Order: sequence, then C-alpha cells, then structure tokens
Amino acid sequence: MLTLETLAQLQTPDGAAALAAARALAPNDASLLSALEQLRKSFPPALASAALETVMLRQRARTKFSRSDEMFFTREALEQASGELVARHRARRYGNTSAAIYDICCSIGGDALGLATTQHPVVGIDIDPLRLAMAEVNLAVYNLSSSVDLRLADARMVEIPHDGLLFFDPARRRTTRGGSRRRVFNPDDYEPPLSLVETWRERACGFGVKVAPGIDYDALPYDCEVEIVSVAGEVKEACLWFGDLRQHTRSATLLTASGQVATLHETDGRPVPAIPPLHYLYEPDGAVIRAHLVEQLAILIGAAKIDDDIALLTSDTLVETPFARAFEVHEVLPFNLKRLRTRLRELEVGSVVIKKRGSPLDPQELEQQLRLVRSHPRSLTLVLTHVLGQPSVVLCAPVPAENNAGRGL
Repeated sequence: MLTLETLAQLQTPDGAAALAAARALAPNDASLLSALEQLRKSFPPALASAALETVMLRQRARTKFSRSDEMFFTREALEQASGELVARHRARRYGNTSAAIYDICCSIGGDALGLATTQHPVVGIDIDPLRLAMAEVNLAVYNLSSSVDLRLADARMVEIPHDGLLFFDPARRRTTRGGSRRRVFNPDDYEPPLSLVETWRERACGFGVKVAPGIDYDALPYDCEVEIVSVAGEVKEACLWFGDLRQHTRSATLLTASGQVATLHETDGRPVPAIPPLHYLYEPDGAVIRAHLVEQLAILIGAAKIDDDIALLTSDTLVETPFARAFEVHEVLPFNLKRLRTRLRELEVGSVVIKKRGSPLDPQELEQQLRLVRSHPRSLTLVLTHVLGQPSVVLCAPVPAENNAGRGL
C-alpha cells in the first residue's frame, strides 16, 4: 500500500530497483501473490508491496495518461482521476486570462495537468497529504510543477477571491463497513457534498464541478449547464458549469483518442415523431443519450424516433455524424422467438451481434436459444427494442466505417 513513506522510498535508487523488479514480473491480478512473494526476497515488505501496486496501477492508467509509467497513484485516486483528453478539453473552457484557477480536491493532479496548460496560474488544493505528494510528482513528470501551487487545506475552509475561477472534484466513492469502496450517486453524499457550491456562487465568476455521469441532473436545484463527455464512444464523465463558464443548458461532447472534439448542444426544437424503422437505424452515442439530446440529434440529421421512449433514430437517407452509429435495416419483426429462429435460418444467418434498447431480454441467453447454424455464411445485428410501443427485433447490419463517421455506445 502506498504511503507518504513508501512514496518517498520509491523515488530513491532502491525504490527504482524495486519498481524495475516488479515491472519485470509483469504482474496481474492472478499472479499478484506470487509476484509479491518474489519481490519480498529482495526488498523490504512495505517497499515490495508499494512497488508492485504502483506497477499494476501504472498499467491500468495507460488509457488515461500518456506518461503513466512515471506517475504515482492509489487505486481509488486513479479510478476518480480525469484522463488527459478530458482534462485538456475542460481546461479550454476557462480561456486564457490572468485569473487564477482554484482546483479544489485536486487529488493526484489529473485535472491540474490540463488546467496548467492554460495561461492561468493554478492553485491545487486537497486535504490528503499523500495525494498532494503524488500530484507534485505527477506534475513534474509533465514539466508542469512551476505552473501549479499545491496547498494542503480543507475545501470547506478555502477562501475564494471575488471573481475567481474554480474547478471542484468531490469524492464520489465511500468506504463500506466491510472495507470495500462503493460509488455514490446522491450529490449530498459526495465528500465534500455538492451543496458546497452554494458558498462559492456569490464570489466565483465561474466554476466547473465534476459529477457522476449517472446523476439525476434534472433534479438539481442549480441553474447550470450539464456536459456529458464520452471518449472513443464510452461515457466517461459529467461536469456542471456555473456562472461565466456556462454556455448552454445541456451538452454532449465526444472525444477521440487523436484529440478530435464534437459537441452537440441543446437548442429549442420541434417535437420528433415516432415512426416504424426506415432504411437506416441510428444508435446515438452514450453522451447524447445521457445528456437527453436524442431529439436534438434527430433534428440535426433529419431523422425520426422509432418509439417515444427509445433512444434509437431512423431515416431513409444515410447521414454521416460523429454522434451516432448507423445500421442498414433489413427487416423488422414483432418479437417472437420461434419466428425469429425460423427467419434467421431462412436468411442463412450463422452469427449475430445482439444489441438491446429497452428490452428485458439477456443477449447471451437469446443467442443460445436461437440455435444458429454456424456453417451459414451470413452475419447480422439484431436490435431488441420497442417499435411504436411493441416488442420488436430489428435485423440490420452496420454501415461500413468509410460510409459512417459515427461510433457505437
């Protein structure tokens, strides 16, 4: 387990040797105990444990940080940390003025890495000495130490200057009586609670608050923008924007690994009708769905819904969009297992990909029940859903990538 003492030890020559030895063992969850036993033959137990934990966390962190192999984490801090792509995207919201940004609950410095690339001076504040120490090292890995002033303080006691800028990332996990960590979805249970923003609204000219993507933001008592962010088609984070940093009511932002950005905003629009599936079916990105912008996307691409309560769209014309993945519709059937099984055999379908939207069926169980003839050459995507209120299955195939700029959920 990483502590202030073992963090310091890992930065010594002996610590570097322990990290190198741990890395050479290529540890994973299955080999953890044997790897630890091997390391303890050459290093003190606490150092061996910290080195092994660090190596494994660095492996997991590669999807978030390009220089993870030099950084330090705890498991909980890494799970909550913002990755580089998201942090840099959010940092652009703050512009390039001379006002300081207070990164409250900065933890290991994930968001500070993005904020430090702006022209703002950044003040990183956290109540945990270990996380601040890790943040100091992690910022140095990116040569950004001089851009962030790290301070040990309780977020509840921080004095925010008038017209200041803030970023707030409260903890969204709690330790149970059994010692495990669980996600927290009620913002009143965040640590510190989300209600802390009330103390800043009169002083700060603008701030962002990182929240759980599953938060019921329609029930929030604040006048703010909600931005849902997905990376490579996977919903990662949600942020509330207040004051001068608020630009819209709801936004869905899609980031790619190469740094491309596409954002869909809520605007006033006409109601979107529900009709049976046409030639193309669109599966919106998860950020679009979480941001409640499916209707906005429908208006953008000239599509309709297939059911008032289902986040699937349809049109007769293929429209390239980063906000949805397109499928070519072959047939739509009322759901009936026997009829579906017979039809797939008639079509010589030997393999399927099963998706569902609003269906209680288990895709794996259904695939077994279909009794597909694996020698049959054809492959189809089956979408289990509702069409105009009726349980249905859409037989379709993904539009080839060169003709479809979208991504799946």
